[in-house]
Amino acid sequence: MFQNKRVVIIGGSSGIGLAAAKLILEQGAEVIIASRSSDKLENAKMELGKKTKSYVLDIAEEEQVKKFFAHVGSIDHLVVTAAETSGGPFLSSDTEMDKKMFDNKFWGQYYAAKYGAKTISPEGSITLFSGIVAYKSMVGSATLGAINAAVAALGKTLALELAPLRVNVISPGIIDTPSRRKMSEVARNQFYMGIANKLPVKRVGVADDVAKGILYLISNSFVSGTVLHVDGGHILI
Repeated sequence: MFQNKRVVIIGGSSGIGLAAAKLILEQGAEVIIASRSSDKLENAKMELGKKTKSYVLDIAEEEQVKKFFAHVGSIDHLVVTAAETSGGPFLSSDTEMDKKMFDNKFWGQYYAAKYGAKTISPEGSITLFSGIVAYKSMVGSATLGAINAAVAALGKTLALELAPLRVNVISPGIIDTPSRRKMSEVARNQFYMGIANKLPVKRVGVADDVAKGILYLISNSFVSGTVLHVDGGHILI
């Protein structure tokens, strides 16, 4: 199914993006990864193989995104997992940091969809990333929840506007990825255990769980305008 297909994964150097790159490569596709960190890209290429192309890209910079897609040329699928997020009490939050989050996760995906769509096959797809706090309100996540909701709304509208190109959104739950490595190991494990005990599946997610969701969305030609919840039933509790 993916032979001779070109897939761009922005955020493909670590975590969910890297797991998706591995899975899609196994299906025979040519994978192109991009991220801010040249070091992470080099490490990812060691895991993925020399045939994988990589580019340093700051998704929050519109001109960089525009030039990136002009350089890469025609592709079949675009996946955007890249995001820098944080949280904290709303009244004491740093407004500039909140704006930076919007620049990164909302505007970055907006730019990728805007300039990437022109290079994607009409039979192809775009997969954007929202998140559980758009649907399950949590203290300390006011800004991130708003961003995730905005991304989901963008994806649904683009599914109509860019048709027949398919556009879908993934909403991950609590996933064990390097993004939480800033927490101490003890604090992180306590956090994961607390969440796992509440979830119907009794565990937090791993990157491969979400990667399988990405593969489903880009391979099923009858799915568009969908928000796929990969959250272990978190939205239910």
